[in-house]
Amino acid sequence: MAEKAWSGHLYFTEERRNEMREKFLENDELQRIAKTHPCLSREANTTFGRLHLPVSPACNIQCRFCSRTLNKTEQRPGVTAQVLKPEQAVEKVRRALELCPHITVVGIAGPGDTLATDSALRTFRLVHENYPKLTLCLSTNGLMLLDYAQDLYDAGVRTITVTVNAVDPEIQSGIISYIVYQGIRYVGKEAASILIRRQLEGIRKMSSLGVIIKINTVLIPGVNDSHIEAIARTVREAGANIYNIIPLIPQHDFSDFPPPTCLQIEAARAAAEKHIPVFRHCQHCRADACGIPGKADLSSVLYGETSLETFSHG
Repeated sequence: MAEKAWSGHLYFTEERRNEMREKFLENDELQRIAKTHPCLSREANTTFGRLHLPVSPACNIQCRFCSRTLNKTEQRPGVTAQVLKPEQAVEKVRRALELCPHITVVGIAGPGDTLATDSALRTFRLVHENYPKLTLCLSTNGLMLLDYAQDLYDAGVRTITVTVNAVDPEIQSGIISYIVYQGIRYVGKEAASILIRRQLEGIRKMSSLGVIIKINTVLIPGVNDSHIEAIARTVREAGANIYNIIPLIPQHDFSDFPPPTCLQIEAARAAAEKHIPVFRHCQHCRADACGIPGKADLSSVLYGETSLETFSHG
């Protein structure tokens, strides 16, 4: 497949991966994070809280399943009731900790891509300066991850989530409409190839820095459902630690596509688990979620929204 043509540049050898795993297991701080991050551990998912700061207003790619919007009602990623400025973030963290002392993670997951602008990085610096014991977490499409890797690490980020929906340009070109990279708009297989390579480069760099990496894949029946094992194997070789399957929410260009069945989701998880541990308790959080996933939703209080939950339980 196309990704193997990049071997040696984007992948760690098995020996090197084993060395990194040993260092991870011996690192008390990373072990603490892994056990108290609700998106990394089943036990933590019902015990510890997280806060999402919606500070990223723009995106540099267009996925065919993605519809970013501002509202108070939809329960899915890419949605928030408001976009904060980085300078507002510290006060939101303070208030969130008052509401939910069990919050251990402050994440940025949109509503646009976190690295399409410098808003997330500026926010992380401010939050880390004021709350150095909190775990900082970033979600990104990975297009600009390599460029920001060292800056993110220096700002205190120790966990990231990268959405990787394909590692074959043919498949990826059917999932994205375009990307904007270095001011140029790319489409088709060219866009897909650039995105895949940049994602794997970023994952490899962040892994080499000692950051915990989770991969999200949107499961799209008839598009990438037969490709999950290849994705899982590839991202693991690039240094990822844990994998998460997100069922498609039919919308935008994929509004007529069926969501995956429970059997399809389990089959995808089984394929991925041949290569990498799989997380099974994702709640499809909004970009302004707050509280303990699926248990205590405080977003409406923190952000002044309606009393509706900020989770999708599909």
